[in-house]
Amino acid sequence: MRSLPRVSALTDAALSNAAFAGAALTGAAHGAANASRDALDRITISQAWAALSALPLGKEAFAKLIKLKIPYTGSIGARVEELRDGYARTTLRDRRAVRNHLDSIHALALANLGEMTSGIALYHAIDGRASGIVTEIRSVYLKKARGTLTATCEAAIAPITDKRTEVVEGVIRDREGDVVCRVFVTWQLRPN
Repeated sequence: MRSLPRVSALTDAALSNAAFAGAALTGAAHGAANASRDALDRITISQAWAALSALPLGKEAFAKLIKLKIPYTGSIGARVEELRDGYARTTLRDRRAVRNHLDSIHALALANLGEMTSGIALYHAIDGRASGIVTEIRSVYLKKARGTLTATCEAAIAPITDKRTEVVEGVIRDREGDVVCRVFVTWQLRPN
């Protein structure tokens, strides 16, 4: 019986292609096999999403890229389903690694999902013209979270011309569409 390649190996290949595409997009003189951390750091979220999202296994490769760039955020295993300026939709599968002792998804996994969703929506909108750091996270838990969750963030981000703060909300729903958590993330933004 012939075995299929592991999904991880396939996403590694797609990620390597994304690193190559990103390096080309940013003018780096590296091939995919030699893409340095510095070259990956110059790829914006919108460039990486554009290079990967339409490819077979591209969304999995994008998730691996997030895990490489932001290991803690990547630890929950969320997947970006849709991304554009000021909007993101992510999903999180319910599995033992994100559960608590109450047989539901852990509160901090929910906060992490909300922060990630707000961050990629924001960073897609500012696309390398500005940068930000989280200064506050407030989570409101409304229902035990079980099953596959969907987080969304919609934020109208005006051009960043001066240092300022922006509060962005991530809304997390269960498969029935009930809101299980709202995550309010305060970002300190500054132009690059």
